[in-house]
Formats: sequence, structure tokens, C-alpha cells
Amino acid sequence: QETDTLMEIPTNEEDENSEADLNNQQSFNVTDSQDEEGNQHEESTSNTDKERESTSTTDEDTDPQNRDQRKKRDRSHVQSVDSSPMSESQCDSDVRKKSKKDDLVKKHKESSKQKQLPKPFSCKECKKRFNHISCLKRHMRTHTGEKPFSCKECKKRFNQISCLKRHMRTHTGEKPFSCKECDKSFSQLSNLKTHMRTHTGEKPFSCKECDKSFGHISSFQTHMRIHTGENLFACKECDKSFVQTSSLQAHMRTHTGEKPFSCIYCHKDFSCLSNLKEHMRTHTGEKPFSCKECDKSFSHITNLKAHMRTHTGEKPFSCKECDKSFSQLSNLKTHMRIHTGEKPFSCKECDKSFGQISGIQTHMRIHTGEKPFSCKECDKNFVQTSSLQAHMRTHTGEKPFSCIYCHKGFSCLSNLKEHTRGHTGENILFKIMIFS
Repeated sequence: QETDTLMEIPTNEEDENSEADLNNQQSFNVTDSQDEEGNQHEESTSNTDKERESTSTTDEDTDPQNRDQRKKRDRSHVQSVDSSPMSESQCDSDVRKKSKKDDLVKKHKESSKQKQLPKPFSCKECKKRFNHISCLKRHMRTHTGEKPFSCKECKKRFNQISCLKRHMRTHTGEKPFSCKECDKSFSQLSNLKTHMRTHTGEKPFSCKECDKSFGHISSFQTHMRIHTGENLFACKECDKSFVQTSSLQAHMRTHTGEKPFSCIYCHKDFSCLSNLKEHMRTHTGEKPFSCKECDKSFSHITNLKAHMRTHTGEKPFSCKECDKSFSQLSNLKTHMRIHTGEKPFSCKECDKSFGQISGIQTHMRIHTGEKPFSCKECDKNFVQTSSLQAHMRTHTGEKPFSCIYCHKGFSCLSNLKEHTRGHTGENILFKIMIFS
């Protein structure tokens, strides 16, 4: 009987160990174990928790027999846990994981509730809402115009500290954002992102009126004015308007005569940066515009476009006086001088004038004595290429000019003209037959 009594009434140390084991088991039973035995443990733990939450004056606590039965039940519960294959360290690890998971779930639920709640701080000017009072205060500067952040270098002011920091890079020259595709760097991340489109070919800004797309929003906005007819930038000196402020600025130099862009090689000045860039190619020899039909390259895009007409046969510039058409506008303008009689190129040595610049250049060789065209068969030199071509016929025997009356052939057109006067006795219009 004494032995039985000792087994039924454990020592304080045993009781403490039992309670510790029991607590471990209760934590363990919170896991998602679906086996039947685990469910029974959970039920047992739940009942035990309810019993512990009851007041100390319950029958089980006051009745010694009930108390002994409870201790036996707890002891058997602990023994069942000890006999399970899971070690104590594994149990503790799972309990900690479960506890951490529960905390995360709880925080997520609280965060979701906060997101669903309306933003508490509202702008009285535009009704925009914010989660934090600091964000509202920062936003209010867009309405008040307040700019509390000042640059120490140029006294320029900003409404946000981030804008000031970004601005300071213009003074320090710092460019922390580098392109991985080329060696360019940028002071702003937004500029790097925009630059990357030159490598990716991305053009996210599409015109709804036509099929054009653009990599820059500024280019898209400028393009849209073509459709709207909007000319925002008007010249105060004349009645011209422009879709870009840069175009207006360039135009204003035609009134002021300002030429701020200077060539580093010849010191020639230009009113437009684009004109300087084109001019620089005459020094560098750069020809970035290549013809896809042949191997020719050009320094100007306009020259490439004009050249392409030699492949397509297109002659979009027509003379209104006669039926001739030309592939280049400059050729039409030169041709029109035949009808107008205009001779803008005058010789400074004599009183002769010419309708074409090539005419004055050839004429000037008479004064300078220059004869740049040499015959490969003999030692003769000539002022113009046409004279060399006529001379070459004396070597080849070619006579491409034929008389319409007697069909006699001549190597020079001038000789044919003289011969024809022998038939007519006067200067007449004659037909030239060229033998192949």
C-alpha cells in the first residue's frame, strides 16, 4: 500500500517535470497533425485547458480522488508523447516554426485590415489622401509653392530634398547610373531608363492618329502637335510659330544674328547645333548614312535621300515652264535660270556672269591658267572635262555628231555647227545624231 501511495502521489520534482512535458505536448498538439491519435491529444489538451481555466473551487480540485485521477491521466498523456518517434528537439523546432508562422499570419491580417482602411490624411485642395502626415505635408508644397530646400551653389530652390540631391549632381558631375550596354553614365535613373530604349528598341509611346511610335514622351508630345495643329511657341519678331521651343530659339538667331556654335577646326560659327554637327563631318570625313542599294555613304541624310532617287528613278521636282523634271530641288533651281535669264555668279576679273557655279569655276581657269584635265595618250591639258572628251576623239576616231543634210560625221559639235552653215547660209537649229 505504501508503494502504491508513493506511485500515486509523485514528488514535487516529478510534478514539475510532468507539467513541463505536458506544456510541450500542448504546444505540439497545436500543429496540423491529422492522425487520429493527434486529434485525441488535441481534444485532451483542450479539455485540460478548460479545466485549468475554471475556478479553483471546482469539485475536481477539492476532491482528492478526482485530483489523483487527473494526475494519472496527465502522466499517461506524457508517456504517450515520450513513446512517439519525434524527438524533443524536433518537437521544439516545429513549435518554434509554427509560432513564427502564426505571428506572420497575424501581422499579414493586420496589414490587410490597414490597407482596406481609408487613408486618414486628406488634402483640402485636391482631396488626395495619404497614409502619413509627413506625405501630406510634402504634397501640400505643390499647392503652396513652398520650396524649403536651397542649393548652396546656385541658390536654386526645391520643394523636396530628393530633388535637391538630384540637382546637386549637376554641380558635382556625379553620374551614378551607368549603362551596361555602352560606356554612358547618367545623373538620374529616369535618364538611364530612357537611354536603354536606344538599345532595346522599345518605343512605348504610340500615336493614335498614325502608326508612329516614340521612345521619348517629349518626342511623342511634339509629334502630336502635327495632328492638332498646335503651335505653342510663337516668334515675337515675325508671324512664325513652332512646335518645339528649341526650334523657336534657333529661329530667333536669324533675327539676332547670334551664332553660338563654333567649329573647333576652322572656327566657323553656326546658329544651330545641328548645322555644326553636319559641318564637322567635312573635317572628320564621317559618312554615317549608307545606301542599301550600293556601297555609297553620305555625310548628310538629305544627300542620301537625293541619291536614292538615282535607284528609284523618282524625279519629284518639275519645271513649270517646260516638261523637264529633276531628282533634286537644287537642279530645278539651277535649271530655272535658263528661263529667267538670271546669272548670279559674276567673274571679278572680267564682266562675264554665269547661271551655274560650275560655269564660273570653269571660266576662272582662263584667268588662272589652270588646266586640271590631262590626256593619257599625249601631253595635252585642258580647262574643262568636255574639252578633254572632245580631244580624246582625235585618238579614238569617234565622230558622234552627224550633219542632217549630208550625214557627214564630226568629232566636235562646234565643227558640225560650222559645217551646217555651209548648207543653210545662216544659223539654224539643227539635229544632232550621235552614233553608238
